[in-house]
Amino acid sequence: MLGQYYEKSAPAKAARSESSRSTSTVPAYVVSTGKDLLPRAPSSALSARSESLPVRTLDDVRLQVAQETTIRAINKKEVIDGVQIGVISSTNSTSDPGSYIRLIAESLTSHPLLHSFLFIIADTTQSVPPKPTTLLVVGSAPDLVQRGSLLTSSKFVGRIISSATEDPKVWSALIQDLGVSTYDDTALWDVVRKAARQPIDPLLPPPGSRSIAQILSDARAKLQRITPMQAYRELTGENHGVLDAPTFLVDIRPQAQRAKHGGIRGSLVIERNVLEWRLDPRSDARLTVADRYDIRVIVFCQEGYTSSLAAYSLQKLGLLNATDVIGGFEAWRLVGLPVDTTQGTEAEERSLVSRAGSVV
Repeated sequence: MLGQYYEKSAPAKAARSESSRSTSTVPAYVVSTGKDLLPRAPSSALSARSESLPVRTLDDVRLQVAQETTIRAINKKEVIDGVQIGVISSTNSTSDPGSYIRLIAESLTSHPLLHSFLFIIADTTQSVPPKPTTLLVVGSAPDLVQRGSLLTSSKFVGRIISSATEDPKVWSALIQDLGVSTYDDTALWDVVRKAARQPIDPLLPPPGSRSIAQILSDARAKLQRITPMQAYRELTGENHGVLDAPTFLVDIRPQAQRAKHGGIRGSLVIERNVLEWRLDPRSDARLTVADRYDIRVIVFCQEGYTSSLAAYSLQKLGLLNATDVIGGFEAWRLVGLPVDTTQGTEAEERSLVSRAGSVV
């Protein structure tokens, strides 16, 4: 019985299998190999779809990348005194990397999430041979950009080839070897952090500071200032017994003032920027006459302001007999004391000591 059933059922099963294959209605666009189970559109449908999509150019791709770079920078931003700050370093292999970072700048300035901001965008592309690359300082306000550009110029002194203010809110510069050192990234962050700080009230002096009028008044309080006539009498020996010490009249004015207004023949010319080094007995650059602390130094400038500060500075070196002339050279001339009105280089030909003192 079992054998008969098998013999009868086997042909029937084969017949059913053959029938199912013959009656199967598989769509023409279905790949039934088992490797791809998704429907495949007819070639005409693919052509219609490709014609409806816009053609993407290289500029479109670069713009999209610039926008994505902007979003990443905004996500990493810092906020100082309400100003959003950041640094974007870009390495671009295109023929014009500067145009790419300008795309980033345009994306920053038009981004709706940025209001008060300051960003630095640096092209750190390295090339052989090395060539300068572009850096942009981009901000929401001209004062932020100005502070950022000035600090950048200070940080990269000697490396900036050229710079320009392209827009009140954009400053650009060509910088040599930008991005070669890790210092550069740290320096750029330091720039935006400091530039973003709100300036203090210019009418509110910082604690402990003093005005120049206060400093001048304090200096003059330490001096026994003398008139031009008193100075002249000391130099000529008419005031006997005032001080039994070598006395020198020191002209601290710059060369331009001496050439324009004249001088006092026989005075020791020591310009203000080297005065302390020339008259400090402990200095290796001192003049030979500055070999003792009791010398009498009478300082004069054009009108008697700078000379007071200079004389007080000499007192702090230990030259306690130092003082200055009230009214300076102008007062000396007005009272009729002898002056040398020779102009130009001849005004410098006063004495060997004078020329030696004016050498920096």
